[in-house]
Amino acid sequence: MAAPRRTAIRGSVARGEPAKAKSVRNAPLGPVEVVKDPAAPRSVIDFGLQRHNALHTLFNGGALSSDFCDADTYLLRAAKHHGEETGTACPACRADGLVHVTYVYGDQLGPYSGRIRGADDLPGMSHKFGEFKVYVVEVCQRCHWNFLTTTFVLGDGVPRRALPTPRDLLD
Repeated sequence: MAAPRRTAIRGSVARGEPAKAKSVRNAPLGPVEVVKDPAAPRSVIDFGLQRHNALHTLFNGGALSSDFCDADTYLLRAAKHHGEETGTACPACRADGLVHVTYVYGDQLGPYSGRIRGADDLPGMSHKFGEFKVYVVEVCQRCHWNFLTTTFVLGDGVPRRALPTPRDLLD
């Protein structure tokens, strides 16, 4: 009996392609960006004019309150447990208790990208990471108003590899 014929294609890897992609760990890092003060925000985008326009539309009958006061339940929970008081009233319902929730995103943060951080944590992080983006969202828990107020970049400009994922980190 003849031996079974072996094929050049096994599994999902096609002929001529390497079995494993090149490791990202061996890839060269990007160039160093010169940053005078890592804790000073750069590339700041303020959404104040859009916020003003949204409030004008809300109060002048151009939209329903449900169009702007539609915070996700996860955002409301984040505001309840991690929000930082602004000391101002909600622009939609005029109630006290408007809070800021600050999110950080970046490739160098690894599995910690997309987490909520306090404003007092940001200066320390800016010296530990080369670059990460910060998003500040204002949230009212009473009427569910939410609006992205500011985005900016922090970091010391030195590219680093992403933090490894700990074994005990749950997905």
